[in-house]
Amino acid sequence: MTAKTHQEELERLKALQQRAFMGGGEKARDRQRSKGKLAPRERLDLLFDPDSFVELNDLAESQCMDFGMEKRKVPGDGVVTGFGTIDGRTAFAYAQDATVLGGSVGTIHGQKICRIMDEALKVKAPLICLNDSGGGRLHEGFFASKGVAGMFFRNTAASGVIPQISCIMGPCAGVSVYSPALTDFIIMVEKQSQMVITGPKVIQDVTGETVTLEELGGSKVHSRVTGQAHFVTKTDQQSIELIRYLLSFLPSNHDETPPSRPCDDDPKRKNDQLTDIVPAEFKRAYDMHRVITEVVDKNEFLEILPEFAPSIITGLARMGGDTVGIVANQPSIMAGCLDYNSSDKAARFIRFCDCFNIPLVNLVDVPGYFPGVDQEHAGIIRHGAKMLYAYAEATVPKITLALRKEYGGAVMAMCCAGMGVDLMLAWPVAQLVVLDTAAAINIIYRKEILAADDPESFKAQKIKEYNYKYSNPFHAASNMLVDKIIEPSETRTQIIKSLKMLKNKKQPRPFRKHGNIPL
Repeated sequence: MTAKTHQEELERLKALQQRAFMGGGEKARDRQRSKGKLAPRERLDLLFDPDSFVELNDLAESQCMDFGMEKRKVPGDGVVTGFGTIDGRTAFAYAQDATVLGGSVGTIHGQKICRIMDEALKVKAPLICLNDSGGGRLHEGFFASKGVAGMFFRNTAASGVIPQISCIMGPCAGVSVYSPALTDFIIMVEKQSQMVITGPKVIQDVTGETVTLEELGGSKVHSRVTGQAHFVTKTDQQSIELIRYLLSFLPSNHDETPPSRPCDDDPKRKNDQLTDIVPAEFKRAYDMHRVITEVVDKNEFLEILPEFAPSIITGLARMGGDTVGIVANQPSIMAGCLDYNSSDKAARFIRFCDCFNIPLVNLVDVPGYFPGVDQEHAGIIRHGAKMLYAYAEATVPKITLALRKEYGGAVMAMCCAGMGVDLMLAWPVAQLVVLDTAAAINIIYRKEILAADDPESFKAQKIKEYNYKYSNPFHAASNMLVDKIIEPSETRTQIIKSLKMLKNKKQPRPFRKHGNIPL
């Protein structure tokens, strides 16, 4: 028997590593490139700091010997897993390789992903999932399900413990979309990525409906209709840049506070433009984005789900160098009313911020819940209750500013006194009432208006009296329902001072397994 040499075994290792690197082969890699897609390791090289990525289990391969699979084994089994640093902080990632059996999730493929998820949880570091998979691997039958189920189980265990970000970088179907659905954020690449449970062919066979893959589950569908894609980019490179940017706002885990940045934007900077941006006349609309960018550091705001349920705005920014979560009504769309989709959108974002110690700043200009039979039948009561639950449950600092309208049940839904708000602020023009003044007068003085010699004059007088006594923040402040009435120009300064005061807020909760949010 010939003795082994170091050189021979090193050459064997290099040959196996080269096979793993090539994935499904040069032709398959060229097909991916022709679609504008990067290879898995190219994606990971962009994601992690230079020379920091360490690949694990690169030589693991399928153990299936049926259906000719023994001839189709590729080291790595269609997924690259490992760890490295992003802006100097440890993170874990996996990137599926569509050139290897369509990136399908086989037994070893799934176990590799589960292994890296376990390490991320042990270390309490973010997990980035670069998905490009046709679904479960049929060649391995039920054996593959353990790894698939294990991924779902670990996604759930990691929820609220470490940030989980998924990027859909190609067509993903079946079991390959449930894991991303369990993560905190989903990014899709325009015209390149799709998410579906069942493909167009199956739908046509079962229901007779004809639809393309893009029409069924493309980025437009999920960013505008289903609300499952939080961000849409144009290329792989933009997606990776966005992941790194998003992580810059987030802590590595639930035990840490978000990273602070040196603030070269004066915390005492005046917001004199706000009275020009926000009309004092309540029936005039404006773009709340302009308010947000005016008050946050360096006008920098990362909006989340910008095209879904746009009557409410959610996103991340910094104020005084620290991360904040912004929840704001959008008066230019549906007058800023809440509906069932915007309630879901806001509730999930509120809960995310609470998981990861991100203070909430609520900018309120809301006339109420959007009325309509379709809203009632779609369960607006249940959906609206999710916002109430999310705010009441949240223990992070909560600051609410009433800019103009704050009417009816939406007052509570946007976090007011009694809902656990830490500081309730208001501009002098704000109205915090059960109902718009004219509508309230029509109800309270219905008989008197009908009997009056001059109904319009009588009604106008009562509106004036009601406005002076009730429809203003001074009445609310006199009852301690508003903590401080501020000048619009002081908005940034007052919010930053409040955030600084609340920085060490601790609010322990009585033990319970968990509550039962109205899903």
